[in-house]
Order: sequence, then C-alpha cells, then structure tokens
Amino acid sequence: MLKDVTLGQYFPGKTAVHRMDPRMKILLTIGYIVVLFMAEGVLSYVLMAGWLALAIGISRIKPKVILKSVKPLIFIIAITGILNMFYTPGRELVTFWIFRITYEGIYTAIFMIVRIVMLVTGTFLLTYTTSPILLTDGIENLMNPLKKIHLPVHELAMMMTIALRFIPTLIEEADKIMSAQKARGADFESGNLFNRAKALVPLLVPLFISAFRRADELAVAMECRCYHGGEGRTRMRQLKYGKVDAAALAISAAMWTGVIILGIFGL
Repeated sequence: MLKDVTLGQYFPGKTAVHRMDPRMKILLTIGYIVVLFMAEGVLSYVLMAGWLALAIGISRIKPKVILKSVKPLIFIIAITGILNMFYTPGRELVTFWIFRITYEGIYTAIFMIVRIVMLVTGTFLLTYTTSPILLTDGIENLMNPLKKIHLPVHELAMMMTIALRFIPTLIEEADKIMSAQKARGADFESGNLFNRAKALVPLLVPLFISAFRRADELAVAMECRCYHGGEGRTRMRQLKYGKVDAAALAISAAMWTGVIILGIFGL
C-alpha cells in the first residue's frame, strides 16, 4: 500500500504540460479546485472531467500512475460516500435500524466520490509534471507580494517543497523498515483495524530517527554549499510565461466559464 502513494514524485518529460511555467500550473491547479467545488450537475462534472483528461493526455502520465495515486485513499473515499448516502435528507429509498438511504443521498454520495477522485488526480498532476526546483521558484514568485509585510517567502517556499519532495523518500524508507520487521516475524496485516494500527507503532520510532537523520544531512549539505536563504540569490532559469501558458489559460478559462454557467442552472 505504501508503494502506491505517488504524491511528491516527479516524472520527467518534454510535453507541453511539462514545459509550462510553474506559476501558471499552480494558478491553474488552484482555479481547478475552486471551479470543481462550484460544479453542481452531471454536465458540469463531465466538462471538468474533460479538462482533466485533456491535461493527463497531453502530459502523457500513464493511467496506472493515476490509479495508484487514488488507491491509498479508497477507504477515505468510501467512508465519505457512505456518510453522505446515509445522512443526506430526502426521499426515502431504504430504511433499516438507525440508517436511512435516500435518493438524494445516493446522488450526493456519487458526486462526492467523483469530486474527491478528480481533486486528488488534478492536484497530483502538478507534482508529476513539475520538478521540485521549479515548484519552489513558482511558489516563491507567486508569494513575492508577501515580502512587503516581512514574511520569509523564500524560506516558506523552500520548506513546502522540501516537505513535498521527501514524501516519496520517507514512504520508501517506511516500506523498507516494514519489510525488515516482517522478516523478523512482525505481523501488520492480521487482526482488526485497531490491532493493525497498534502493530504500526514500532514502525514509527525508526522512521522518525531516519527522518531526523536525513534532515540533519540535508542541513549540513546546504551549509557546505553556503546556502544563506533567498537574499541576493540568483537563478539559472528565469521564469517566463510563453505561448503554451497562454493557450492553457485560454482553454481553462473557457471550460471553467462553461462549468460556472452550468452550475448556476444546476446542470
């Protein structure tokens, strides 16, 4: 299950999505999330799914990678759907004990599941197609206005990107520790949910030790390279918006306008 978590991974490529300015990709991702929560009916979700499918197709990210990103969240998605199905008021379909299933509940549960899957897929696509360095530059550039109120923009952007970058590393480390403990007789798969969670406790100590060791090594490496924050720092690659960014913005704006209009009419 741990190997299925792909958040923070970067898949190099030369597609139009990979070549886009990181600032534009971040802005489009934020816009996608906002408009996704404004979608109301079937047509709105179809249009959003079309935008997402177009982005995935252009980026040439394999479908199995997308499925792996959703797989670890199946339990959360299922719980969300069940809660919406049982506790949404409306016309009763089935009633048993203290539970009541309504037509509106089923409708809401389906759309909630679709929304979560599309949300995860769209946000993960940002890290799949953007290198950590460009992601840091993009976040810092977008947060530049906050420097006027003396916020450490560069440091914040660096910390967020490092945290995102080290997610796959820590997952790989946790998988190695789990495999080593299994070879010594540890059981992580039998018993109920509480017993499985309890069995993971011995995994946390070596994982935390490994995380602190990597953090210390990273700090030493940055100091050896004379890293002193963003003050006076130059960049090898200057961020510039191009024709690809303009085209992506135009297509996204047109599709999202359609979603907002359809949402007003509940379609």
